[in-house]
Amino acid sequence: MQIFTFILILVMAVVASQPLTRLFRIIPLPIVQIALGAALAWPTAGFHPHIDPELFLLLFIAPLLFVDAWEAPKREYRKLLRPILSLAFGLVFFTTLFGGLALHWLVPSMPLPVAFALAAVLSPTDAVAVSAIVDKESVPKNLMHILEGESLLNDASGLVIFRFAAAAALTGSFSLWQISLAFLLAVAGGVAAGLLAVVVVSWALKLLAKFDRIAPEAQVLVVMFLPFAAFLAAEAVHASGVLAAVVAGLTVGRTRTANQLSVSAYMLAHSFWTMLAFLLNGTLFVLLGLQLPAIIRTVPPVLIGTHWLWQPLGIIGALTLCLILLRFVWISAAIALSRIVSRHLRLEQFHTTLRTRLAGSIAGVRGAVTLAGVLSFPVLALDGSPFPGRDVAIFLAAGVILLWLAIASLGLPPIVRGLAAGQGAAHATEMRRARITATEAAIARLEGVAHRGGTDGAATVDQAVAEGLIATYRRRLALLDDGRTPREEAVALQRAESALRHTALAAEREALRDLLRSGAIDDATFNALAHELVLHDVLAESKAGSH
Repeated sequence: MQIFTFILILVMAVVASQPLTRLFRIIPLPIVQIALGAALAWPTAGFHPHIDPELFLLLFIAPLLFVDAWEAPKREYRKLLRPILSLAFGLVFFTTLFGGLALHWLVPSMPLPVAFALAAVLSPTDAVAVSAIVDKESVPKNLMHILEGESLLNDASGLVIFRFAAAAALTGSFSLWQISLAFLLAVAGGVAAGLLAVVVVSWALKLLAKFDRIAPEAQVLVVMFLPFAAFLAAEAVHASGVLAAVVAGLTVGRTRTANQLSVSAYMLAHSFWTMLAFLLNGTLFVLLGLQLPAIIRTVPPVLIGTHWLWQPLGIIGALTLCLILLRFVWISAAIALSRIVSRHLRLEQFHTTLRTRLAGSIAGVRGAVTLAGVLSFPVLALDGSPFPGRDVAIFLAAGVILLWLAIASLGLPPIVRGLAAGQGAAHATEMRRARITATEAAIARLEGVAHRGGTDGAATVDQAVAEGLIATYRRRLALLDDGRTPREEAVALQRAESALRHTALAAEREALRDLLRSGAIDDATFNALAHELVLHDVLAESKAGSH
């Protein structure tokens, strides 16, 4: 019962964070959710849950990364593959090396292998927090795509390096070539496990499709298992489960797996994953807040040699600024090298400014993956003594997460202001062209039906319906502003059509309620027809919002 109560309180905290964010407009959503979690844990009688890092990665990180990868813009990721891989792997190694050295210099009592492990687990970024801090429309599209792609992959690379560094700290042995080989095997195993999970799920969906009248809920349940199956399969062979979930998400939309879902199942799956991602993202920050009071109350003694407050705050501040500086140096060096290579190979060059590089550096906010990773440090060494530096690592990781969030909340909005000017028009043009192409294809197909010969009743009905649909598609084509209708007139016509459609749908709902109250129809009939109206309403809203 206590676990159930705890889950309900977590959900209520996520819901409550939404109106609180609207009330305190200047405070980003992640900080509000962290504050709610801290408020739930701070009193003596509050909640103090123990987080199992492996279970946390399975239940929270794997499905979240799967959803993000499924909905990721694959075309843009291919276009920006070089900078994404540079940040997701190159920057992780760079941060582990130099961040670890800086940590050992700031806290000499921390063993160097532990410092490297902490620097590795401080490498994963949290693009969700950035999206909550600033409006995605105000961030340049390429920068946002790079940050999101980096966040998908560096969770895996950072955690894999952390695992090997922690093992080296535990055993006292280190072999560069063995760790490099193990890293490659963990990455390859994660990719293979993700692809295998997609193949198995695709086969299961194909098997279900052979049976008539399969409930769409059954298909959604099969897809729901995909990220968890990929994660567990990878972890079973000591590979990266996080990377397996990402690979599964990236490939499921590009294979026939998604196409094997019925229309109803696809809509259910989309709604399910959207709601789950919203809940899990909010729960992550609330859980982060739940851990903070206990961490902050127990400042490790090695950090308060000269002052109980200013020394630990100074170390956290210096470490955070060092990580931001390392990120800025790597981005600047990678851009300079990319320009040289692009010039010689005649590849497309990415034009950036100092503000863009600064925004990309500050936007590398750390989040729940870092906390989950650092909490997985061993409690005891092999000889039974306390693991060296564990409490210091947890305290510093929590401090960096909070301080970086605060820096990004204050500094990122003014830096990105005006950087994305004009990108909305390009996206709208692309959508309009795609709609025109799709509409013209529909008209051509229907014209073939309308002009098809035949004198029987069925052919006559098909021709009449096709002609009516062609007229509808031609009216839609005119509204898409392909040069024949002024843009302002098209928008006005679309809004008028949407308003009239809402009026008609409202009248249908009222008529159905009257029929239900009078007993002319039963609840099952009412619910089925009301669901159809909801679908029509959703389509109307989506069309109105895209114009």
